Amino acid sequence: MILNQLLLLNTVRAQFPLDYLGIHGAPHWSRVMDNGLILAQRNGADVDVIRLFAFLHDSCREDENADPLHGMRAAAFTSSIRNRGIFQLSEDRFERLHFAIGAHCDGLTEADITVQTCWDADRLDLGRVGVRPDPRRLCTANAKNPDVIKEAYWRSMR
Repeated sequence: MILNQLLLLNTVRAQFPLDYLGIHGAPHWSRVMDNGLILAQRNGADVDVIRLFAFLHDSCREDENADPLHGMRAAAFTSSIRNRGIFQLSEDRFERLHFAIGAHCDGLTEADITVQTCWDADRLDLGRVGVRPDPRRLCTANAKNPDVIKEAYWRSMR
């Protein structure tokens, strides 16, 4: 669980090299969290992991375009801040978070429901760059629902 959300945001922002309000910044993180929480209500995924994923998955991007190693850097960053009193997760939940962050840009679709929900939450926010989410690239049945895709797409365009 997030013990100190303000400390989490300040820690991420202090080292985030891109525009904090840009396409991979705080507005995106917030929509990823919203998408994940909506999906978790339907599939029972771990909401603490989803919240942390939302704010950490793009935290180490160095480029708004191609940056294939940003997930691995973000996973390493997440490990580095684990014991700062920002969040608390059991070892197995942390392993899920770490894997979800590290592999989120690899195009995978197979994992446990919490990891899949994290990936879907991110992919459902592609409208911010003018791309409608493709159900073939989503993981969970709930995310593949045309109404869910439509709602997420419009949310990402606001």
